Amino acid sequence: MGQQAQRTARRRKLGSALKEAREQAGVTAAQAAKTVDGDSSKISRIETGRHRITQPELKALMDVYKVKEAKARDWLIALASEDRKRTWWRKYPHALSSGFKENLALETDAARISAFQAQVVPGLLQTREYALTVMAGSPDPYTDEQLERHADFRMARQRVFDREDAPQYACILMEGVIRQQVGGPKAMAAQLRKLIAVSRPPALTIQIVPYTQHTFTCTGGSFILYSYPNPLDFDVVHISHLDGELCLEEDETAARYRRVFESLRASALPVQQSIELMESIADAFERE
Repeated sequence: MGQQAQRTARRRKLGSALKEAREQAGVTAAQAAKTVDGDSSKISRIETGRHRITQPELKALMDVYKVKEAKARDWLIALASEDRKRTWWRKYPHALSSGFKENLALETDAARISAFQAQVVPGLLQTREYALTVMAGSPDPYTDEQLERHADFRMARQRVFDREDAPQYACILMEGVIRQQVGGPKAMAAQLRKLIAVSRPPALTIQIVPYTQHTFTCTGGSFILYSYPNPLDFDVVHISHLDGELCLEEDETAARYRRVFESLRASALPVQQSIELMESIADAFERE
């Protein structure tokens, strides 16, 4: 795994917080480095999330930076913790991009996932046939073998909902997503039946923004908001684009996306009405 893959959102958040604490304490990078038996470059790597910090190193830096409040110390310690469950995907032999590995880490660690999709059903909710059709439309062509392998992996990701500590999942879709005949009417009917089957309010909710909705919410495109509980208490916005993955971690940015998501939720049909709409569309597909 390359260095870039190790720069997870949690490490970057920790590094940023440590840099702020160091500067507030008036401690130079060189002075901090002596505490962790390193040099200024090591402190720089820690503060940019490129170097994993050990618990003893973190506690030493917190002492030097005079971080005394128990809540602040607990938060930094939680950020520094590396959760082994995040690397379940290592058993899969095919190569994964650094950005996608980070997305998997976010997905696995989050307590709450809020997803908005304007184009396709999110991967965590896709049927295998729907997933194969979507992946076949990638700008980078896959062989049949690669498609099957990636579909296997996508189905494995969905086991996140089988965990005892499964994340709370809220999904908002534009009506066009559930009407677009991805894979044909039968495949789409099966996909809608799956969405209906997995809906388990409040643990997993799916809501549809109908064509008849008059209000408009500017989203800038599809996005996922990953939220983490106390003591971490932070959000990460994830955006996929043709060239890779983008994570936005600034508090103000995450708060803006949270407001957008809540606006979308307000303009969407309630959960039960969304299910009824999906059932009617699935019925129509099955009659074709």
